[in-house]
Amino acid sequence: MLTTPSTTASPIADFAYGCADDGAGLAARVAIFAENEGLRRQVGDDLEGAGFRAIDGGGVEALLDGPITLLGDVVVVDCAAVDARGLDPMLLAGLARLDMRVARSGARLIVSTNLGGLDDVFAVLDQSNPQILVDPSRAERVVAVGRVMGEVGASRLREMADEDRVALLRLSQQVEAIAHSLDRFGHAAAPGAAPLAEFRQDYRGPEAVFEHGFAAPRGGQGAADAAAGQGAPSLPDARMVRQIIANRQARARFFDADLFGDPAWDMLLDLTAAHGEGARVSVTSLCIAAGVPATTALRWLTQMVESGIFVRVPDPADRRRAFIALSDKALTAMAGYFASLRTPLLQAA
Repeated sequence: MLTTPSTTASPIADFAYGCADDGAGLAARVAIFAENEGLRRQVGDDLEGAGFRAIDGGGVEALLDGPITLLGDVVVVDCAAVDARGLDPMLLAGLARLDMRVARSGARLIVSTNLGGLDDVFAVLDQSNPQILVDPSRAERVVAVGRVMGEVGASRLREMADEDRVALLRLSQQVEAIAHSLDRFGHAAAPGAAPLAEFRQDYRGPEAVFEHGFAAPRGGQGAADAAAGQGAPSLPDARMVRQIIANRQARARFFDADLFGDPAWDMLLDLTAAHGEGARVSVTSLCIAAGVPATTALRWLTQMVESGIFVRVPDPADRRRAFIALSDKALTAMAGYFASLRTPLLQAA
């Protein structure tokens, strides 16, 4: 059963951790904050069934007023947007406070939201490296807690190299696929829930271009520079990149879309096109472009930021928003990639 935190906690004990150990010596207590009491109980029951000790932290208002006493090494918060206006500013202030204190304490934070609240949540949680879930299933919540427990153990042993992080991401993606399959066996799709693929926006270019082995656009300066050996190559026309994206999406009309999950590359292509168009890309938009469940896309996005391939760009007009762009290093790499594909065709001509 879930237990309720003591009401006599001292403000000095703010973010104190009395952590029980599991069989591996890792902390096993998980504090749950959600406005819906039924959801808190459900999440708690699921976690206890998986071997964790769940503690009912109360409603999300507990994040806004007074001291926050976390009773575990993992904190789970549910905060979905109820309309197109996004999350309430007061709730965002509470999340920012939680983000700062979790980062100082060394705890791990898991926040679940929906597409309507994703941009707000991503923008305000910039210190604790949280795990963000989008419309998660019951199985995904449990998997997320298990994952962060494993990451805590790994960090105690060594810092993971980039290749280890990518391997972990791919393994997590496979585990999520299993969790989705289990959910489909046990439950029908939620009424009115639209699959992520419905939000994807296909682009229809003026001419057919294949993903690998394509002609340069008319007046393509990057191709001309590469062919003539004049300095560093530049990016191709944004319309070409959009056509490549459309061609990749077209595969799903003939094959199972799960065969082609490549979120990192799809996000790179989308940001390359946006750079050429002078457009800013929100986190929600980029997750949709990744063509995988938003929770999976967010983990890849976070890894790309940590690797210096993507950069966060705060919105100067709205502190609640943050955009994603390619770093200078990534722009140079993408230009070189496209130049390496065009040059042989230009020489043959």
